[in-house]
Amino acid sequence: MIRHNLATLVSQALERAREASVLLSETLPAVTIGIPAHEDHGDFSCNVAMQLAKAEKKAPRQVAELLLAHLEDREGLVARTEIAGPGFINFFIAPSAWQACLPAISKAGSSYGQTFSGQGRKAQVEFVSANPTGPLHIGHGRGAAIGDVLCRLLSASGWQVTREFYYNDAGAQISNLALSVQARCLGIEPDDPRWPADGYQGDYIKDVAAAYLAKETVQADDQQVTASGDPQDLDAIRRFAVAALRREQDQDLKAFDVHFDNYFLESSLYSDGKVEAAVQAIITNGHSYEQEGALWLRTTDFGDDKDRVMRKSDGGYTYFVPDVAYHLDKWQRGFVRVVNEQGADHHSTITRVRAGLQALNVGIPKDWPEYVLHQMVTVMRGGEEVKISKRAGSYVTLRDLIDEVGRDATRFFFVMRKPDSQLVFDIDLAKQQSLDNPVYYIQYAHARICSIFENAAEKGLAVPNAAAADLLLSRLETPEELKLIKLLDSLPDVVDEAARDFEPHRIVYYLTELAGQFHSYYNKTKVVTGDRQVSEARLFLLAVTRQVLRNALSLLGVSAPDKM
Repeated sequence: MIRHNLATLVSQALERAREASVLLSETLPAVTIGIPAHEDHGDFSCNVAMQLAKAEKKAPRQVAELLLAHLEDREGLVARTEIAGPGFINFFIAPSAWQACLPAISKAGSSYGQTFSGQGRKAQVEFVSANPTGPLHIGHGRGAAIGDVLCRLLSASGWQVTREFYYNDAGAQISNLALSVQARCLGIEPDDPRWPADGYQGDYIKDVAAAYLAKETVQADDQQVTASGDPQDLDAIRRFAVAALRREQDQDLKAFDVHFDNYFLESSLYSDGKVEAAVQAIITNGHSYEQEGALWLRTTDFGDDKDRVMRKSDGGYTYFVPDVAYHLDKWQRGFVRVVNEQGADHHSTITRVRAGLQALNVGIPKDWPEYVLHQMVTVMRGGEEVKISKRAGSYVTLRDLIDEVGRDATRFFFVMRKPDSQLVFDIDLAKQQSLDNPVYYIQYAHARICSIFENAAEKGLAVPNAAAADLLLSRLETPEELKLIKLLDSLPDVVDEAARDFEPHRIVYYLTELAGQFHSYYNKTKVVTGDRQVSEARLFLLAVTRQVLRNALSLLGVSAPDKM
């Protein structure tokens, strides 16, 4: 809020300087307000004088002086300014301006932190998109948490977001799934020589086979399938197994508080002719050629290191071709921005998919779609890596983690590091009811404030409303109080930046800093004192802090408990 208002002041000063012919540049740069690395350099800084110096043929410090001479601060936002180094302008904000932020935050309530950067434009985030061949593993879990928080951040910054799950329900893996379930239906065990070579061996296959033989009906979002019970009908087994595992994945995601607006089936790209249509468009545009019986895409025309096969000599398409058709469909649905959250092993497909989209020649930007790739997760317990699940066999499932440490800790830990960094998930730490546990540390700040209010009420004190608080704000004058207010004011900026850069971990960092500042303030400061006005002012500050903690936690999909 303060940062935005300061940017407006500086922009207006530039316009006035140009109108007065003090600045001669026809085009003025966009004003960027930064935060100095050191507190003694001010609350904010601006480098616009350095940007203008060359065009103005003046030293940056001279330009800075001209700009400040035309700065009109009628609201008393800035206490003082200084020109530093080669021409940075440092701004020191008046304490009264910081104090005045609190009623506005209070009035915004649960909507505080939301911005309008996206301007209501359409965005789509595709995430999880797991093959329906087994329970969701921890890699899917990290992708689910990152993708879900990205959706929340984009929505909070003004985008109209659609959440999409792409089901790979075609290909060799689905065939292996059907053969595995059929083997179980026929009483064949994984150690039997007749077991499929690439079959799935987890106990969940046995469960699916039992449900199929019992002629159960499963409902997986848009699909309902009733088993025939015939162990020889491989196609019926495939349809039932896919639906059964989709239902299981849906249940896991709902337990994780992750929801989708749309489910897209890979098989529909073939049945609706979209793969063939995309390939034909590439051929028509002259970006393909045939060699050794295969059809190739000239991806080197679009920055790839070598051309790629689209259609193999046996007539089958390589794996990136349906992705091109799928993303063409996204483009045709009118999404200005498309974000794919996937595992790091998908890195090699980015260039190929973008090259295929460029070859379609339908006006798709070169850097569309955008990608967020997450690295692997290592789960630790008792100092040792946990590698397998009792049910899935070969890997740790998302449900394993949720059942053991809870949804809040699981979601928080999955997004606490930058997506492209490897993550160590320490189960022992996630379960600790202590301030060493980062999610507990933050949630405890919220619960602690609730407890303070209860104690204050017993002494006849209540949180004043925003109008009454206006008269008390000047009593919030300690360095600790002003530092806490500055953090509260910065949430909209953090949301915008986290959404812009696809970095949900910034919300974790923000919450950690805010909780830390609150705990430090509380440990040093007596909230309820003999001075009623001071007490009520501090209660109001903590009420706003509680609201901001709750708002930021909700961006992570993490609860804000009143008691712990």
